Amino acid sequence: MKLIAEYLDNEINVITEAKEGGGKDHFIEGIFAQAEGKNRNGRIYEKAIMEKAVDKYVNEQVSQNRAVGELNHPDGPTVNLDKVSHRITEMKWNGNNVMGKALILDTPNGKIVKGLLDGGVQLGVSTRGMGTLEQRGNAMYVKDDFILNTVDIVQDPSAPEAFVNGIMEGVEWVWNNGVIEAREIERMETEIKKAPRPDLYETQVREFKNFLSLLKNK
Repeated sequence: MKLIAEYLDNEINVITEAKEGGGKDHFIEGIFAQAEGKNRNGRIYEKAIMEKAVDKYVNEQVSQNRAVGELNHPDGPTVNLDKVSHRITEMKWNGNNVMGKALILDTPNGKIVKGLLDGGVQLGVSTRGMGTLEQRGNAMYVKDDFILNTVDIVQDPSAPEAFVNGIMEGVEWVWNNGVIEAREIERMETEIKKAPRPDLYETQVREFKNFLSLLKNK
């Protein structure tokens, strides 16, 4: 089984609710997961498979007040309690969308999330799970062994996008005036810029791998 993370582009709403005895609770709510459509990572979750995973997560984690997530994705499927930022309080279906709600906790990372939200920073959510994939046509289908581990709060969802926004703009620094390599970087940047939106993530991943191959050959 592979670690599978899916970032959602949908806007997350921020809700503030008064607490008994004073003070306020911060919540985020919106679409936490989706089924049937091909997502930005080129993967498709059939609804029956996502329903099974979500139902298990709700019954074993959400309903037991154990459904916590982190600020940013860690390297593995396990939730690190010292990095927890929120507790997922609701997950329910609306068509092919899983609508969720999460309470921002008074943990160190939770306080960071509150500060970012109060400052107007747009954050997103990203599911983290385990499963196997099957190629069908031009999409990867998540198979019925999929397990939903949690939903994390993120801003920058992927290494390829960080590559586009960072390394791509620092060609001279990376390559020390290597002419051929600089031209190759420009080609990668052109490929990414002209990629249609449905193919953008796949193009970023491909060119990121090409970039790593160049580094290995230096």
